[in-house]
Amino acid sequence: MIVLKFGGTSVADAAAIRASAEIVRSRLARQPVVVVSALSGTTNALIGIAEQSAKGHLIGAVRAVEALRTRHLEQADLLLGGDALEVASEMSALFDELAQLAEALSVLGDLTPRSRDAIAALGEQLSALLVVAAYEKLGLPAVHVEARDVLITDDQFGRAEPQPDAIAAAVRAHVAPLVRAGKVPVMGGFIGATATTRITTTLGRGGSDYSASLIGAALQAEAIEIWTDVDGMLTADPRVVPGARLIEQIGFEEASELASFGAKVLHPSTIAPAVRVGIPVVVLNTRRPEGSGTLITFDAPRRAVTAIAGKDKVTLVKVKSPRMLLREGFLRTMFAVFERHRTSVDVVATSEVSVSLTIDDASRLDAIMGELRELGDVVIERDRGIVSIVGAELSRHPGTMADAIRALDGSGLHMLSLSATGINLTVVIDGDQVHPVMARLHEIFFPGTG
Repeated sequence: MIVLKFGGTSVADAAAIRASAEIVRSRLARQPVVVVSALSGTTNALIGIAEQSAKGHLIGAVRAVEALRTRHLEQADLLLGGDALEVASEMSALFDELAQLAEALSVLGDLTPRSRDAIAALGEQLSALLVVAAYEKLGLPAVHVEARDVLITDDQFGRAEPQPDAIAAAVRAHVAPLVRAGKVPVMGGFIGATATTRITTTLGRGGSDYSASLIGAALQAEAIEIWTDVDGMLTADPRVVPGARLIEQIGFEEASELASFGAKVLHPSTIAPAVRVGIPVVVLNTRRPEGSGTLITFDAPRRAVTAIAGKDKVTLVKVKSPRMLLREGFLRTMFAVFERHRTSVDVVATSEVSVSLTIDDASRLDAIMGELRELGDVVIERDRGIVSIVGAELSRHPGTMADAIRALDGSGLHMLSLSATGINLTVVIDGDQVHPVMARLHEIFFPGTG
């Protein structure tokens, strides 16, 4: 068995869905299970509808609902023609539900994480219905599987934590029998439900990749294929470095580091379930299915530098406290603050009396600062950026790290950290310097590609 995950651009319209169907057809002998994202741009539109509604802008929200309805029904008509009636009716029922939710939010004036999840989840529900109908029309034995019957999570709405044992049991009950019967199960990614109350949850943005990996691990699949709109993982973001090269094979740890520090091809959580059971992950381009893509495995070649990643809009938090000196438990107390506010920390550096760290999500920063000020002086620096140089053999080549640091000249270095595994050298710099630094580093380590 294999798991095929099609991202939003790979199911963006009728043409893309037809292309995905041919990819599935070419893999029927390998017993595929399909996970799909919402049609490209749909999740952003849904969240916009939720936010507009909660602010009382109901007319604008309803117009956006109807625009989404029209888009989906048009694609259904292009794919199914006269056979579109049934799926059009199912999708329209979901849009009616969305309109009702929008009206309720406009009355309440409060968008809770639970309500946001209920609305954001509709994109994958719509996509799965449309893809299944299209695949059937094209002669594939597709069967819709309700993702919320399979992806069991906790109740942390907006960023729900999957429950692997419950998911494995659900996969055995709802997915594996279909595969054995020669069917192609199709489900939406990104969405799940709580174990006991069956309330809709989401895994957070980019969670469809994570869903595919969880399903693959539960099935003990031979491979997980992530189908997107690029040829695979590259040595840098091609929008920043036009000469970025395809990485034909990369290690799990390297891929995880790159995903966490800005490489947008994979969601940061994607690799973890596959790593636990050693399932290879392949990143491929729907528009060029004949390409080799990038294979992510344990036994990839080890290089001093495999790739460079970067991201801006990072917030740097500095805490200075004499109470740190020779005091047990200070760091535990400080990081518990971030845990309580469900805010992930990326890069950390410590000294005798201070801690510096970065966060991506600053939405809970005011509450976090209130608690941190009880521990010491707090300084917040916004508009910072992170650049990471990743390579399995990086720490064995000190000259490589020296070259990287020299490339930072004039870039406002605020932090520098070498990961515990020695495969990731991360620097925190001024946000507007991320792209120039990435370009300089790429020219140093991959000369002639700029």
